[in-house]
Amino acid sequence: MIKILLSRKLGELRWTQADLARATGIRAATINAMYNEVIDRVNLDHLSKICEVLNCELSDIMVYVPNKIKTTGTRAQQSKVRDE
Repeated sequence: MIKILLSRKLGELRWTQADLARATGIRAATINAMYNEVIDRVNLDHLSKICEVLNCELSDIMVYVPNKIKTTGTRAQQSKVRDE
């Protein structure tokens, strides 16, 4: 899963969501969805603008966290095991 760390980064910099929206030109609703991690899709141009304005790396605002549930094999392999 991808974790969005925008709330942490803004807190470190003492910026508000409104500050970021004004500085980037990104809609406040979009910033809010990212801040609260309820966004499904992220525009690459938005990420670029945010990193530029906050003077940070992408890894400062997003990180990959492996899922705790691991699947074993492909669906075809799982089906074959059930059939045997």
